[in-house]
Order: sequence, then structure tokens, then C-alpha cells
Amino acid sequence: MQNPFQYTDNNKRYHTLDYFYKNKFGKKVCKISLNAGFTCPNKDGTKGYGGCIYCSKLGSGDFAGNKEKDLITQFNEVKEIMKKKWPDALYIGYFQANTNTYAKTEVLKQKYEPILELENVIGLNIATRPDAITEDCLDYLEELSTRTYLTVELGLQTIHEKTTKLINRGHDLECFTNMVKELRKRNINVVVHIINGLPYETKEMMLETVEYLNKLDIQGIKIHMLHIIKDTRLANLYNQEKFHILTKEEYIDIVIEQLERLRPEIIINRITGDPVKEDLIEPTWLLKKFCVLNDIDKEMVKRNSYQGKLISKEVKGGI
Repeated sequence: MQNPFQYTDNNKRYHTLDYFYKNKFGKKVCKISLNAGFTCPNKDGTKGYGGCIYCSKLGSGDFAGNKEKDLITQFNEVKEIMKKKWPDALYIGYFQANTNTYAKTEVLKQKYEPILELENVIGLNIATRPDAITEDCLDYLEELSTRTYLTVELGLQTIHEKTTKLINRGHDLECFTNMVKELRKRNINVVVHIINGLPYETKEMMLETVEYLNKLDIQGIKIHMLHIIKDTRLANLYNQEKFHILTKEEYIDIVIEQLERLRPEIIINRITGDPVKEDLIEPTWLLKKFCVLNDIDKEMVKRNSYQGKLISKEVKGGI
């Protein structure tokens, strides 16, 4: 069966990050995850206490570097490994752990700028919260985006208020939407994180989150399956209430229907997660990441499905 999806050069029926990078930069681009030692306003009392209930002790940066090491060392250690597989790759510094704009602008400059000076670094990805970007920070990010390929990653997870209170996200949908608009006014790329399988959410609720995002001017999305990690409040909740965990088949079905509701231009930065085996309670099927990815591809072919199948061409991001 011929692949009807336009943004692909293989069997993928969705707009992969690898395809985007290859077409934009002409070669392999590797992201190197960094831990800059930031904390989170949802942990220290500025916005809330305890953080989001699913967040690991490493601030969802389990594969980022060791914060005890300086950022250049963190970067070069991973780069040396990647060079063996991709000798002529380009690199993006990914500030991943915790909230990477949660500091004064001068501190941010001290963290970001040295990475940009490294050989073959063509950009930065900065993971943060929409309630942790000041006006001064926005001005700096705007200037930064004129010098490098900059992407700001925002954690939304869900549009549903009842769930956001349960997971202790600490900001509302209006805050998120306004920050997307502020970033886009400055022509800064935005990638949004969502989580499928949050406690008590239905398939319809997960589809509604994607339908909302499709109306926003976002450039990419990361789709995660909920990880229940040891020593988190989510693990305690699961032990007490045993809420439903999506099966692999349910997850694949939801992801495919989400992809069908997203504009083809939106870049799918991630479509499943990378849990740490020793820390994962559920779902254990996530440990076979490539099986999940292959099964998504197979099911999309079986359904003759592809990203954007269910949306009209007129939808351009109007919220």
C-alpha cells in the first residue's frame, strides 16, 4: 500500500523529528540532554509544593547528565558516544531536567551560552513551565532565537482541569495558552508535552487535548504514556486506588487517533517514552520501546491512517 503521508521518506505515516532535522539541516542532528541544576517553582513553594505527582526525583530528566558535573563535561561525554555512530552529526543542547527558565536571565545566559559556543552545536531545546517565563526571559529568548535554532518545550499534559488538580500541575490552561501566544509572537518554536493514560482520563478526554492543541500555533508535540515511577506520589495513588493503566493496544489506538487529528506540519518529537527499568512500576510494556513504535507503524498501515487524516486543510491554529 502506497504511503499517502507527504512528510516522510520511509514507512512513517507521521512527521518525525528525524525527517524534519534531515530536511532542515541536511544531516543527522543529535540532542544531548543536560541537567543544569535548576529546580521547579511547583516544588519550592513559589507555585506549589511537591511537584507534579508523576515527576521523578530527577525532575523528569532521568537521562540528562549528572548535575554534579559542569555542562560542558556533560555535553562532551555524550557527544563522544554519539560520534562513534554519527561522525559528522550536528548537535542540539537539550536543557531537560526540571524547569530550565526558572532563574534570573543572567543565570540563564551563563548556562545556555557556553553550549552554543561548542563545535557543531546548531540549537537549544529548553524544557520549562509556562508560569516560569518572565518578560525579561522572553526578551532574551527572542534575541537568542535570532542566533540559533531555538525550541521551548512546555508541559501541558492535559487540557482537563479536574486532571490537572489531581496531578498537581500548578498552572491552568489559560496560563499555558497565553505563553504559547507570547512565544509565537516572538517567532520562537514551541513543542508541547502531553501524557496519555493519566488517572481516570477517558480516550475522549485524551483526544480533546490533541484537538485543542491542533488549533494552537505549535510546531511540535511529544506524546508520552504515563509512567508510574517508584517513590512518587503517583505510585502511592496507584497502590491505593489501582486506577486503569492503558494496555499497549489501547495506547496505540489512542495515539493513532490523536495523530489523525493533528496538522501534518506539526512535528512529532516523541510518540512513546523511555522509562528507567529499575524505577518503573507500570506499564512494563513500555520497556519494549521499538516494539511499540513498530506496532504503531503496522496498525497505521492496516487502518490506512496517517497524521492529519481527520482534519480539514483550513485548520491553521486559531485559538
